Amino acid sequence: MQEWFLLIYKIPAEPTRYRASIWRKLKAAGAVYLQNGVAALPADTSSERAMRGIVEEIRTVQGTAHLVRSTAVGDGTDLLAAFNAARDAEYRELLDRCQDLHTELAKERDRGNFTFAELEENEDDLARLAAWFGKISARDRFSVPLRARAEQALASCREDLERFSQSVYMAVDHGSADAIDEDGKVEENVRDSAHRA
Repeated sequence: MQEWFLLIYKIPAEPTRYRASIWRKLKAAGAVYLQNGVAALPADTSSERAMRGIVEEIRTVQGTAHLVRSTAVGDGTDLLAAFNAARDAEYRELLDRCQDLHTELAKERDRGNFTFAELEENEDDLARLAAWFGKISARDRFSVPLRARAEQALASCREDLERFSQSVYMAVDHGSADAIDEDGKVEENVRDSAHRA
């Protein structure tokens, strides 16, 4: 049966940055709120380390915190469902951002904006998406179904960016973005003139 850490805490209302800090750390760990001041996280070594650190921070700011390790009464499906729903929501947002990257690359292709600056900007965006996926998947203790779709979407982004990078290199090699057709290939008349030169 799945064990959980339950953190029951109360911190001073002011300054509000204390509440925000605790909320961010619980979210980063993947915890779900059962109600105000009560958060749950599946019990494992990394969860324990995160929760103990949060308990210390709460106590440092003159708050109270109780950390309990327990199993849910009954089958615990509601708690598991809440935890998995939180991961699904994160993966859904990542899927939206992956689509945004495809849209951005398509827009730059339409403009013929095959520059190293644009390539670097999109590489940075992809790196952020990959890092974000890593954080979500580290919190995804039960491998929710959207995880596989998110992995596929990220792979598709990598492939699309690779095609875009090839278009950038070809545009640089042939001296003009106008030399690249909508599929990212060198247009025939440009290739022929390059061979004649």
